[in-house]
This record gives sequence, C-alpha cells and structure tokens, in this order.
Amino acid sequence: MKACLVAKRYKQIQGIDFQEAIAPAVKMTTIRTLFTISAFLDLAFYQMDVKTAFLHGSLDEELYMLQPEGFTIPGKEHLVCKLRCNLYRLKQAPSLWYKKFDSFMLTNEKRN
Repeated sequence: MKACLVAKRYKQIQGIDFQEAIAPAVKMTTIRTLFTISAFLDLAFYQMDVKTAFLHGSLDEELYMLQPEGFTIPGKEHLVCKLRCNLYRLKQAPSLWYKKFDSFMLTNEKRN
C-alpha cells in the first residue's frame, strides 16, 4: 500500500496562495495531424506518461501547510510545514510543471 501527501486545494485562494493555475493543453486535432505526418513520412512516434510530473514543478512563492494528521510532534502541534516542492492537487501544479518543462525544452533547443 502506498501513501502520498495531498494538498487541500479547496482552501487555496487565488492571489494569496497562488497566482496562476493554467497550463496549455493539446487539441486532439493537433495530435491526429502529428500522427498523420509521422505515418506519411514513415517516422517513429513515441508517447509517454509521467505519473509524477506535477511533483517536479518548482514553487514560485512561499507556501505553508498544517502538519499532517498523525505526524505532529508532541509539544510542537502549533508549528506549520514550509513546502519546498510541489504537492499533488495544488491548484498551481499544472502551471508550475509547464514552466519547468518549457524552460528545459528552450535550454536544450539552444544546445542543438
């Protein structure tokens, strides 16, 4: 059995806890066009899915959370945790991941 730490995004307030929560998406028409072109030119086409992609985005702002239930230290229940990386279900997770991916792609494009 696996467990993961998940944010209570229903408590996040835009402008306070996050600024941007959108990321670009691809239309099915674009995907079909790419498949058609790759088939016509006899090119290999690879697809991948990264289940933990959103966890690799870098936080732009300081974000804090209450200590997870069952993990509180006796005598320090009033303390909070400062997040150093993205969590599942943060509203800004898609946007943060896209920024990191875009930066990586632009850096690698300049190398070639």
